[in-house]
Amino acid sequence: MEQYLIDTNVVSDYLSDSFAAAGMALMDTAIDAIPNISIITQIELLCWDTDKMTTQSVKDFIDDSLVMDISANVIAHCVALRKGKRIKTPDAIIAATALAYGCTLITANEKDFANIKGLKLINPYKV
Repeated sequence: MEQYLIDTNVVSDYLSDSFAAAGMALMDTAIDAIPNISIITQIELLCWDTDKMTTQSVKDFIDDSLVMDISANVIAHCVALRKGKRIKTPDAIIAATALAYGCTLITANEKDFANIKGLKLINPYKV
């Protein structure tokens, strides 16, 4: 079964029911199998300044997720990415997490992760 790593922007859009039916089906599949997020996504989600109901939905989502830590393998991938191309550190950590754990990254920000060798991407707006 394919493993997915869910990017921050996708969590926001999923919780607000912004995807078409095919995108929601992809997300339901990824989430039903225990959602995987990077520690960067956890931090970004917890930093949102939202109403109490949304804040609780985000906390519930995180509690239901497997938060993938920054392992030595993630660090090695991240360093190689940062040395090889211009990419912001948080995006490099997210990409490195997907690479290190063998996950397909679900993101709507394809340009942030363009041309990263070996990184599998899927955009829920384009399925």
